[in-house]
Amino acid sequence: MVDSTRYSRQMLFAPIQESGQEKLTKSSVLVVGAGALGTVICNHLVRAGIGKVRLIDRDYVELSNLQRQMLFDEEDTKKAMPKAIAAKNKLEKMNSSVSIEAIVGNVTIENINELVKDIDVVLDGTDNFSTRYLLNDICFKHNIPFSYGGVVSSRGMTAFFIPQETPCLRCITNEGTDNGQTCETVGVISPAVDMISSLQVTETLKFLTGNKNNLRNTLKTVDIWFNQQYDMKLSSPDPSCSTCQKNEYPALQRTAQDRETVLCGRDTVQIHQKSNMDLENWEEQLAKVAIVQRTPFLLKATFNEVISLVIFKDGRVLVQGTEDPVQARIWYDRYIGS
Repeated sequence: MVDSTRYSRQMLFAPIQESGQEKLTKSSVLVVGAGALGTVICNHLVRAGIGKVRLIDRDYVELSNLQRQMLFDEEDTKKAMPKAIAAKNKLEKMNSSVSIEAIVGNVTIENINELVKDIDVVLDGTDNFSTRYLLNDICFKHNIPFSYGGVVSSRGMTAFFIPQETPCLRCITNEGTDNGQTCETVGVISPAVDMISSLQVTETLKFLTGNKNNLRNTLKTVDIWFNQQYDMKLSSPDPSCSTCQKNEYPALQRTAQDRETVLCGRDTVQIHQKSNMDLENWEEQLAKVAIVQRTPFLLKATFNEVISLVIFKDGRVLVQGTEDPVQARIWYDRYIGS
């Protein structure tokens, strides 16, 4: 039953009303990434009364996140809390009636099918296009709408893709042609994040409440500092698209994920080679050569003023202090090995 007191103002909005609110409470969404975009997305969705939010993120909270990642605070940084867990803790205090599933981990070919199971919309809170293409392909394979968004500097882009009705992300972007700008190299301001993620959620709410006729149907680009805005209409799909036209889904066909992944704006390379790691055991080993800090979720080993290794239970290791996969692999092999 809909809580008419909690959602009264939202239900007074003519396009939603009680019938729309009931649809929201029965909906399930997947949010990939609990960083800048993901925290704003989750905040809006949970306050709006989405029935279930499944959230996955591979990272933990650091001080530099607090400028724009709205669900975290200084206590989370002191505890080196995984972002997914920290976000869940905050979200449950906002709305205890929403089911929130937090997953600390990486989105891969191996787990993507399980992640989208029983999901009505997938929302992009990621920081790299390799993951976005994976989400795009799984959504179009399983007929799930995909709410895309990305932000850097003071500008961002967003679009809402619906299988069999709109083109897909591959139709309007070229894989491998990223301009290389990241939050680390050109910075980012929080209002730009808020705007793009809010647009992502708005289109999602339109879809879930049955207001498809009000969907924007464009790839929107905005720069809120230099006062620029552009809408490119989502017209016909690219006839040669390997995802939505040929049904080849290339991101799902790769035999293995890249083992070295450079993380956007983090001066960090992720290496995921092992399936699991015993944090207590690694603490004992690395304490001999590094300053170590272990939490229930991760182990951080600091070797010098530059390089640190952050080890997660699921086998992921973040090599912090470099964006060079070769150098990251040297440090990994030196202390973790094969």
